[in-house]
Order: sequence, then structure tokens, then C-alpha cells
Amino acid sequence: MNITSIISAIGNNSSVYPLIVRDCGIEVPTKVVMTYNQNKKESKDIAYLASRERVLDEYSTSAVWLGGIPLIGKLCDLLIKKKGLNPKVNLKLFKEEKYQGINYNIEKFKNIAPEAVKDLLKAKENKKLYEKLLAGKFIASTSIPILFMGFILPKLVFASSAKKIEEMRKKQTQVNFIEKDKFISFTGSWVSKAANFSTQDKMAVTDGGYAVGRISTARNRNESYDLGFKMIGMMFLNFVAPKWIEKGLNRLTGVTLDPIMLADKDFIEQIKNNDLKLPKSASEKDLFEFIDNIANKDCAFIKYADKFGKIKMLKSGIRDPREYVDVKKLCEFRDNIEKFAQNLKKSKDVKMFIRNAKISKTANILTNVGLSSFLLAYVLPKCQFAFRKMITGSDLEPGLAPAEKELA
Repeated sequence: MNITSIISAIGNNSSVYPLIVRDCGIEVPTKVVMTYNQNKKESKDIAYLASRERVLDEYSTSAVWLGGIPLIGKLCDLLIKKKGLNPKVNLKLFKEEKYQGINYNIEKFKNIAPEAVKDLLKAKENKKLYEKLLAGKFIASTSIPILFMGFILPKLVFASSAKKIEEMRKKQTQVNFIEKDKFISFTGSWVSKAANFSTQDKMAVTDGGYAVGRISTARNRNESYDLGFKMIGMMFLNFVAPKWIEKGLNRLTGVTLDPIMLADKDFIEQIKNNDLKLPKSASEKDLFEFIDNIANKDCAFIKYADKFGKIKMLKSGIRDPREYVDVKKLCEFRDNIEKFAQNLKKSKDVKMFIRNAKISKTANILTNVGLSSFLLAYVLPKCQFAFRKMITGSDLEPGLAPAEKELA
């Protein structure tokens, strides 16, 4: 993978790559250090325990969040296939539209994509079963991670900390010849199952359920307030802020195309020579006529629309009839290409224009990753610490603070 592909991957805010970079590479290590420094102001023992909890908690959560959800989804797909159905068929197709739908696509693609149409027919004939299977897939791929991250993992981490505190207390007792009669008890309510799932993105839904679980299993009221503040901030900064930042930077620089497209010499030559093929307009009719014309299968617009998930093409060059096309996103993609092409042709120095566009887009992506990581890894913890100080009057982790008396 070259540097352009890497920049492209971490700049795609609809994928997990920016989350991996922010979460595992920047946010977690920074938070561990900040957690230790914040707690050591009052107790080095609690600082050690708090940073230990943060390492166990954050990296275990990241492993489930980034790996567990896709794995469960793939296992569910295998089960669906065993039932003779293809999970690639999009349920949105059952709502017939003017230029796409289950019946529309069956009729349109029956002679040019017969294998895909067979999947559509099976889904249509077994609609209720297929809907139940996909609903089960959604519930499994969100509720299982939520159960582990929100309820089981906190209990394991709390129990581990309780054991460490007991060991530390005994050592101090032996050294100081002090007998203690009681010890902190870590308790928390278990919630039997996740409820009220919405139709949001799986990652966002899982994060929401994870937040509920963490607050529910907090060791005391102050810890639940502390976690609630943190989780709300994390959800906003992970799922909303990066997209807002991206839009703002794109508007500021006027560059919206992906770095891979900007580095494609053939694409640039097509623009320069007026050979670039695009749908006549951004209307739904023109978009579908263009992408369904087999003569256009090798054009840059379809190639990149497929690559960046705006449409899904079969190896034959035919649009996959099992996939639903988000016309709004495809329209925006088409308009962005057209605007870029117009600006390029207006420029006096094409090479300099392309060079500046590449630099601007790369800077946008790196700025977005850097800024959102800074907000997550530094600003949010600082705000959380200030909030904690305000409600508890202490710098210590609220869940561990009662243990400080035992270790004093």
C-alpha cells in the first residue's frame, strides 16, 4: 500500500481506518498518560490502578469494537447463506422506487446478471425469513459487543482492580502493622439485554449501548456521572465531529476528491482532453441511465463510484442489482467530479493545480485526523477531569477514590 492509499484510507470517515488511527494509535496512549498524571496529584497508588484500568479497558474495548462487530457479521452471513439466501441483497430494494426496487431490478437484470437475480428472487420468495435473518444479524452484531463491552468487561476490570487493591492493602498492612476491618466493595447492576435499538450505524448503536452499560455498571454515582460525560463526548467526537471537520476543510480548500483520484494520471488526462465521461446531469434518471449503460463500464466515474462505495459493480461490468443505490451520495460524487474538472480546465498551470490539490487534500485529511485525535485524546479528558473536580471535589477516579482511604 503506497502513501496515497494510506492517506485515502484514513481520510474515509465512513470506514474504520480513521477510528483505528485515532483510537489505538493516539487516543488510548495519551489518555493512559493523562489518567496517571491526573490521579498522581493525590495518590500514586490510585494513579497506577487508574492507568492500569484504562489500558485493560480501552484496548479490550477497541479489539471488540473494531474486530468483534465485523467477525460476528461474517458469522451471521454464513448462517444466512446456509439458509439458501444471499446477505448482499439490500432490504431497501423491497420498497419499490422509480429506477430501482426488487421487482424492477429482477426484470431489468434477468438477462444480463442472472446469478444476482437468482438471489433477488430467493429473497423475494422468502421475504419474511430473510428479514428475520437480517434483523437477527443486526441484533447479534450489536447486542453481543454491547453486552461484553458495556457489562462484562467493566466487571472483569473492576474485579481485577479490587484484587490489586486487596494485595496492595495487605502489603501496607504488613509493613505498617495496621489491621483493617473492612474493604471497598465493587458492585453494579447487570442489565439482561440491550433494548431500544435504532436504525443508526452499527458502530454508533454499539457505542450508545456500550455507554449505557458502562454507566449502569459504574461503582458509584459519581463514577456514573463521570462516565456519562466521557461517553457522550466520545460518541460526538468519533461519529459527528470528524465529518463536520471534513466538510469544513473541503469547503475551505475547495478540494473534495480522494487523493487516489488526484494521483490518477489517466483521470487527469481525460479531463484535460475533454474525454471524461459523466452523467448528463445529477438527476436520478441520468445517473441510472449512465451507470447501467454497459458501454460506460470502464469509465473513471463508474470505476471510482464503485471503489468508494457509491455503487456496487459485478465483475462483468453490470451494476449489482442486489445493492441499493444512494442517489443523493452518487449525485454529490458526480457534482464534485464535474466541479473539479471545470476548475482544472480553467487553471493556467495544470501541473501546479494538481500539485496544490494533492497537498490541500492530504493536509485536510491529516488535519482532520490530528484535530479530532487532539479533541479526543487531550481536550475531552481535560474537560472530563474538570467536570470530575467540579462534582466530586477530587482529581481521583471516582470509582477508585473510596479505595484511597484503605491505601493511605
